[in-house]
Amino acid sequence: ITRIAYDLPTKARTSLRVFDVSGRLVRVLVNGVVPAGRHSVVWDGRDSGGSRVASGVYLVRLHAGGETASREIVRVK
Repeated sequence: ITRIAYDLPTKARTSLRVFDVSGRLVRVLVNGVVPAGRHSVVWDGRDSGGSRVASGVYLVRLHAGGETASREIVRVK
């Protein structure tokens, strides 16, 4: 599993999504209003259909309060 931590300075509509290197959406981890503070979410390496994804590089994109941040993560089986 991969634990993804993030901080929000204020309550905000938030989305946290995982994409493959081709830009296809793999999984939505957070989608809704999230209170201010430190948060973390676990990605179990599965897509939205419940299937395990292949090893490789994935992009995690956080969008909250008009700001966007992205990070690459590597999935290793």
